[in-house]
Amino acid sequence: MKQSEAGIEDVRRFWNARPCNIRHSNKAIGTQEYFDEVENRKYFVEPHIPDFADFESWKGKAVLEIGCGIGTDAVNFARAGAIYTGIELSEESLEIARSRFRLLGLEGSFLLGNAENLESAISESAFDLIYSFGVLHHTPNISNALSGIKKLAHKNSTVKIMVYAKNSWKQEMINAGLDQPEAQFGCPIANSYSREEISHLLFLNGLKPVLIEQAHIFPYLIEPYKNYEYIKQPWFENMPTEVFNVLQKSFGWHLLITAQLI
Repeated sequence: MKQSEAGIEDVRRFWNARPCNIRHSNKAIGTQEYFDEVENRKYFVEPHIPDFADFESWKGKAVLEIGCGIGTDAVNFARAGAIYTGIELSEESLEIARSRFRLLGLEGSFLLGNAENLESAISESAFDLIYSFGVLHHTPNISNALSGIKKLAHKNSTVKIMVYAKNSWKQEMINAGLDQPEAQFGCPIANSYSREEISHLLFLNGLKPVLIEQAHIFPYLIEPYKNYEYIKQPWFENMPTEVFNVLQKSFGWHLLITAQLI
C-alpha cells in the first residue's frame, strides 16, 4: 500500500498489531520489571526526550498528550504532578497505558480517539501543554490535527510536537533504500517535514513556532540491538562524541517543535 492511499484505519491496525516500544523489554508485559526496562531503554536511546518534554515544569498543570502509546512519557508527566490526559488511536496501546498507571498507582485520564478528530473525544479547551511526540507524522492529514490542537489551546498554552525531519541522515538512508521509518516493516504513513514546511503548516492552523531543533541519529547495529546489545555502527563508533552531537543537531531524525497560539 502506498502511503498516499493509507487512511487512519490502516494506521490503527498497524499500531494495534505492534504497539510502539512494545519490544523494549523481554520481561512479561504488564509487570513492573517490564515497564522499568521499557522506560530505561527508551530514554537511553532517545535521551533528548526528557529535556524536550520538561516533565517537572508541568506540576499542577493540565497536560494533553496526543498519541500516548504505552504510556512512557505519560508516566513521567503524572509522576511530576501534571493533571494528565492521554488520547490514543490504538486500543492495544491504550489498554497497556491504563494498566501501567494502575500498577504504579498514578492518576490520569485516557481516551480512545484520533489526532484528526480531537474534539469528538475531548470537550475541554484548557490545556496548559499539548504534547505529541512521534505521532503526527503518522496521520493522513496533519493539518486536521493541528487545527484541533489550536482549538484545545488557550492563549498561554505551550504546544510541543515531534515530527520526522526531511533534512536528516535517516531520511537520506530511507531514500537510498538502506533504511525504513520504523523498527517494524510496513508502516502505512510516515511523513517527514522540513523546518519551513512544518512552520507553514503551523501558521495555517493558528500556531506559531517558538523554537525548532533537531535531534537523534540512531547509531547502533540493528541485530545486536534487538538482543539488547548496544554496539555502534563502525563509522559512529569511531566518531568523537562532540562531532556526533553536532551531526544530530543538523541532521537528526527528530524535529522538535515548541509552538504557541498566534
